[in-house]
Amino acid sequence: MVVRIEDTCTACGLCCDTCPEVFEMNDDMAQVIVDEVPAECEDAVQQAADECPVEAIIVE
Repeated sequence: MVVRIEDTCTACGLCCDTCPEVFEMNDDMAQVIVDEVPAECEDAVQQAADECPVEAIIVE
């Protein structure tokens, strides 16, 4: 699984709270800190994508 964050991110921090192993905040938006999502984090990443208030998290 690969995940990315679009520029529509509002830096709410929900993804970082849900899966800090994959997401972290930079100055103005969240960022993905792994090239590929570890298998044990896939459910949390999908939850973060589903709950993102602006649908900025894209799971591929």
